[in-house]
Amino acid sequence: MDRNTRNVLHQRRSKIERLGRVTQAVDFFNVLTSPELLATTEAQLPEHRERLYPPTVALSMFMRQVLEADGSCQKAVNGWAAQRAADGLSSCSVRTGGFCRARQRLPLEMVSALTRETGRLLSQKALKKWLWRGRSVKLVDGTCISMPDTPQNQACYPQPNTQATGVGFPLARLVMVICMATGAALDVAIGPHSGKGTGELGLVRRLLGGFRAGDVMLADALYCNYFLISTLISAGVDVLFEQNGSRITDFRRGKSLGTRDHLVLWSKPATRPDWMTVEQYQEFPDALPVREVRVAHQVLVTTLQNHKQVSKDDLSDLYACRWNVELDLRNLKTTTGMDVLNCQTPEMNVKQMWVHLLAYNVIRLLMAQAASDAGVDPRTLSFKHTVQLWTEWVSRGMSATKDSGRLFELIIQCRVGNRGGRIEPRMRKRRPKPYPWLKVSRAHARQQVKKHGHDWETK
Repeated sequence: MDRNTRNVLHQRRSKIERLGRVTQAVDFFNVLTSPELLATTEAQLPEHRERLYPPTVALSMFMRQVLEADGSCQKAVNGWAAQRAADGLSSCSVRTGGFCRARQRLPLEMVSALTRETGRLLSQKALKKWLWRGRSVKLVDGTCISMPDTPQNQACYPQPNTQATGVGFPLARLVMVICMATGAALDVAIGPHSGKGTGELGLVRRLLGGFRAGDVMLADALYCNYFLISTLISAGVDVLFEQNGSRITDFRRGKSLGTRDHLVLWSKPATRPDWMTVEQYQEFPDALPVREVRVAHQVLVTTLQNHKQVSKDDLSDLYACRWNVELDLRNLKTTTGMDVLNCQTPEMNVKQMWVHLLAYNVIRLLMAQAASDAGVDPRTLSFKHTVQLWTEWVSRGMSATKDSGRLFELIIQCRVGNRGGRIEPRMRKRRPKPYPWLKVSRAHARQQVKKHGHDWETK
């Protein structure tokens, strides 16, 4: 590296650190400018002019925006203008256009790379006592998110075909990989809700490159698939799934390892999937050795075949930890508001999704540091409490770096109770207000109101 290149890198690094010291609006970015993440940040930071919203400030405001109860752009701009006034900087316009354009200029590659890197570093730094038998367990599950009903969003993520035009909203499917020890979001694949290759098995195949030998994939019965298990075995990854309902389990077959515990050979499906070429199909083995065990009312399938090292009870306890991914998805969709994105184009909605994940990982980073200092498991800490505490913390001009000790002490005070075996009905008791359902497009409804008044709604 020549002298000029070193000088440029030094100037960029100094500029990032100076911005972090000058204003509290980039407190999120201060967390991200650790030595491990600085190289990733520098590599992804785009060339830009000096603006009111440079990339570092725009990203930090965007991250704070997705965590605020009022996630409007006006609220974000008002907060930035107030902070500049508190810091003695020149006043600025509170129009939202400049901030919206700054969000559009943020490179998607920058946000996604930072998210993956924060997740990877957080997972790597997990304490040994947080791991399962010293191994990294990765939770996998899918979910759906909706977005505004615009022509661009509908073209990329069409609404379910069971709904009439103008009634539904664009719907996207996500498959996420989450670190069981820390709760960090490691990677995500997104696609339309329906269509060829858009199911959860199709999306998870995009994420297999993030698994390393020695990892354990933990997922529900949907992922209990011959070809997926075979692919993971060849990569040195173990699996634990619930048995798929389409497969019959007969404990009279195979090699018995105990009561309702055996090794059995699965034969390769005779039908080749549409997504697979003939050459790929032929590369898969004709039979696959797996272990099947019955625990309580479930049949579990795993590649952890040594019953002396890993008992049935061990497998049952590990599979019970799969519920963490449901809680993590709830934290993302409900607590941070990722359930319904609010951008007008699919490109910005994907970017907003990655910003949600990046902000989520920063909160998980704070929780992991607090848990490490207190000698507790980060899974026992409350995510929502940490989000509320963090947003209040930065709104009062306090820094995560200077006041970290007091912040971590407050984070560990709110612990999550033992929720094992909790059962709740999936029903609502409070009735919605008696408005009629909108069964046409909103634009058409506006035209009808202009033409006939609001009386047409009751007809």
